[in-house]
Amino acid sequence: MDNLRQKTLYGLFWSLVERVGLRVIQFLPTILLARLLTPEQFGLVGMLALFIALAQTFLDSGFGAALIQKQDATYTDECSIFYFNILVGGLAILGLYFAAPLIAAFYSQPLLIPLTRWLALDIVIKSFSLIQTTLLTRALDFKTQIKANLFATLCAGVIGVAAAYYGLGVWSLVIQTLANTLLFTAALWRLSAWRPALRFSLASLRGMFSFGSRMLASGLLAVFFDNFYQMFIGKVFSAGPLGYYTRAASLRSVVIDATSNTLGRVIYPALASIQDDVERLKRGYRKTAVLSTFIHFPLMIGLAVIAQPLITLLFSARWADSVLFFQLMCVAGLLYPLSVINLDILKVKGRSDLFLRLEIIKRSLIVVNALVAYRSGIGAILLGHVVVASIAYFLNSYYSERLIAYPMKTQIRDVLPSLLCASLMGGGMALVGSALVAAGDFAQLVAQAVVGVIIYLALNWLGKTEALQEMLKLVVGWTARRRGTAPGHA
Repeated sequence: MDNLRQKTLYGLFWSLVERVGLRVIQFLPTILLARLLTPEQFGLVGMLALFIALAQTFLDSGFGAALIQKQDATYTDECSIFYFNILVGGLAILGLYFAAPLIAAFYSQPLLIPLTRWLALDIVIKSFSLIQTTLLTRALDFKTQIKANLFATLCAGVIGVAAAYYGLGVWSLVIQTLANTLLFTAALWRLSAWRPALRFSLASLRGMFSFGSRMLASGLLAVFFDNFYQMFIGKVFSAGPLGYYTRAASLRSVVIDATSNTLGRVIYPALASIQDDVERLKRGYRKTAVLSTFIHFPLMIGLAVIAQPLITLLFSARWADSVLFFQLMCVAGLLYPLSVINLDILKVKGRSDLFLRLEIIKRSLIVVNALVAYRSGIGAILLGHVVVASIAYFLNSYYSERLIAYPMKTQIRDVLPSLLCASLMGGGMALVGSALVAAGDFAQLVAQAVVGVIIYLALNWLGKTEALQEMLKLVVGWTARRRGTAPGHA
């Protein structure tokens, strides 16, 4: 268990460095691009998000998750998945090429025809790096991934900004995307020791199909409905409002990636190795819930409070319409880490059937919300999504009680101290912001951030919360361990 814990902490550190570093590097050119391009141009690319994401989900087809979950995976399994990914990538690019006119007609945007066809190249390029990414994730080797990702993101960011500066408009976003995927794939092949052999086994794929097919179906549902609002807003409200929506969603994803996605990415492969030990699983997931929400709650609430000066300073006043969207997204994302944890429990226990069932129910609520609320505007849709997200967490937590005896009421009790401290912190930040409106956006933002950090840490310290104690142990343990030898990792 100690070795698993050490490897998990090591993987968590590098995954966090990768996610935060990657997002920061991505974010810097995004700030410049937002000042060089219009909301309508961002909205055009946003219209394609659903179709590109669906094609990318077919690439893996759930076999990546199946390979991580499989205890006795072989080299033949790995090679078979590699060639399968390339085959699907080729089919996907053909499908998007011929579907491009239909997509353009759906949105009444002729420019989407060439945009779709060029962005389709991203999928076939990505197919050459999926198996390496899966194997590195299974081994909790995020250090190699961070090197490839940061290199690709930095170079692609420079290329994208240069393209926008020289007047290429929306095409600068396409160029940036393709450059990022191509450079990442090349870097991963350079850094990873894995190479394919001429091995392919249908029997191997068939053995992982039961688990993988359900994960594929769940993934397709998740991708479709995660991007449903973008498709719906682009169709009903046009490219401009969609640009504001995508800017708000992109900003929120920085936080989601740095907390929930980082933890989920490490915890799933780590705890999959002890899937038959219910008590250890419960302890692992409980600690994950406590630690992740200790960071996530104050970030979500704090960002919602400082949204106006933050967005104005970063992107300029012309993006002010994104403020309300961003605030509502932060509220809707408050319980996201707990939802991720509960879904990971189903994956670790191999219950992809339950995972799929939950996805169908939850995602249907997204469509209902959009159809009911759209007449009142995008803000009403996002307000309704706050309710949808709360219901989704309730549904996600239902099976956790049955599988590892960790029910929703216990989860809420475990994370309630962090939520209360973060809520009080948000109130204090709002008061400071109101008092400093005349001081300007920068002074207001800095003062609110400093006061927020002080209030949150002070409340946790005075309350002697478990989350703060666990975080301090983690930091002390990591610091001590950094003086020693890092655990082996493949």
